[in-house]
Amino acid sequence: MKQELLDKYNVPVPRYTSYPPANYFHDGFTSRDYADAIRESNRQQPESVSFYFHIPFCQRLCHYCGCNSYAAPKPEIIDRYVAALHKEIDLILPLLDKKRKVSQIHYGGGTPTFLPALELKELNAHVSDTFELIENPEKAIECHPGWMTGQDWEKLATAGFNRFSIGIQDFNKQVLQTVHRQAPLLQPEEIVTILRSYGVRINMDFLYGLPHQTEASFAETIEKAVSLKPDRLVTFSYAHVPWAFPRQKVLEKTGLPSGDEKSRMFEAARKILCEADYQPIGLDHFVRKDDELYTALLNGQLHRNFQGYCTRRTTGQVYAFGVTGISQLGTAYAQNTKDIMEYIEKVEAGILPVAKGYLLSREEQITREAIEMLMCNYRIDWNELSEQLSVPARSIKQATAYDEACLREFAEDGLVEFDENQIRMTPEGRLFVRNVAASLDKLMLGTNKSFSKPV
Repeated sequence: MKQELLDKYNVPVPRYTSYPPANYFHDGFTSRDYADAIRESNRQQPESVSFYFHIPFCQRLCHYCGCNSYAAPKPEIIDRYVAALHKEIDLILPLLDKKRKVSQIHYGGGTPTFLPALELKELNAHVSDTFELIENPEKAIECHPGWMTGQDWEKLATAGFNRFSIGIQDFNKQVLQTVHRQAPLLQPEEIVTILRSYGVRINMDFLYGLPHQTEASFAETIEKAVSLKPDRLVTFSYAHVPWAFPRQKVLEKTGLPSGDEKSRMFEAARKILCEADYQPIGLDHFVRKDDELYTALLNGQLHRNFQGYCTRRTTGQVYAFGVTGISQLGTAYAQNTKDIMEYIEKVEAGILPVAKGYLLSREEQITREAIEMLMCNYRIDWNELSEQLSVPARSIKQATAYDEACLREFAEDGLVEFDENQIRMTPEGRLFVRNVAASLDKLMLGTNKSFSKPV
């Protein structure tokens, strides 16, 4: 990566896991608005219902974490929280059309595996007893291997989960110690052997841009990961946003890799993964050719949300449960309160615990589709999008901040190729796809919001 491109384009821009980004949500959006949006979603997009459960508890907090998490609260708080999750399911039940089927259940955190497998199994059972599921729905859980014994993995595999996302982050113990993350309790080979015996799918998540990481050390980590043959690997770029998460500031004492060093880490990882026949998906996912994400990419059915890349079959809409959970519907976003006691008390009182949200205009819905096409496929085909939305291509461009002069500058820098029918990211430009997406975003014109950098 040329240093001049890094200097020019490594500036704060949204990640576009949603559009508009979550820092545009406002407290003028109420639980009544959320209920109305759910009823509207029954009419607009009845298929592909995904449930997300946020488990905010951790044995201890990692310094880099940008999630809403609590370090080992009192047992009675945990018990009330789990009971509130069950009750929130029942609060949503009357609002959803009974004909709609659940296609995915995803547990994130925090550390979902902080909860005993039995309690997670009971949550899965509550969903399957209350709602109709598609055949073979995905039931995924994010796992912290630092606290799990062989028996823990086995119990989890019999609790109904069929996809495990193992949060390795790095195999280098010095890196893990510096960021206050517990190293895996079992050898990774043992974990994979146990899970494979149950026939489940395995993801491994890694984070680059942490203290003590180098191009060589991160390449070594990815080479080890490849030898374990997971179904998917994810290489997340560490987002240093201490103004939002003050605990991250401690990492500055050790020192963080520069943008150029991070770029070289990613390129080294990408080279290793591609040579091992993993296919790149979007910004940070790598999958086997027989993976449904790769099939979705080829068929134009790839989707992006707060959990990462997924397929439209499984996650057309997301209904979130728990503190800070963000529901993503056709016309709106709704985010639950981040205060755990407020969440518990509202749900116990029979009130949807919405703290803020956003109702999208038709123009913003169109912009969302354009940006998602770019973020998922590294291209926008205006005619294809026109057919998909039943809106003239010219009107789609007008809904966005489409600026030919801006695109020409991207093209002159070698980031994109474009004509009146399409925008296509070049291989070198893909690292800055967020910048190109931001150029289409009218909300970015004169914004005062804070974002992370692409690299």
